[in-house]
Amino acid sequence: MGMIQERLSFFAALFNVDKNPQAGMWYLYITVFVLCVIVYRLGFAKKLPVLKNVVIYAVMALGCTFLSFLAVFLPVGEGLVIAVFVLGIYKYRLHNHKKEEQA
Repeated sequence: MGMIQERLSFFAALFNVDKNPQAGMWYLYITVFVLCVIVYRLGFAKKLPVLKNVVIYAVMALGCTFLSFLAVFLPVGEGLVIAVFVLGIYKYRLHNHKKEEQA
């Protein structure tokens, strides 16, 4: 059991996937999905009709199912957190640059 605990990613260890797999995997899935949504909104989202957004988020939910299984031992969540920070800084600087151009 100790060998598995050492190989868990940060979020998998945080949510105790090894001790409580059912709840831990749900928490891991929700974390990965929320981080994917934030990355999508910060970096790739455009104004789309509602039905297209529903399709995008449904496909994202399916993809996050696979990503959450990978996130048990691989740093998927951690990579998404870094992507959120990088894209957040980019959006902030882009917003400031556009504001300076208008002034």
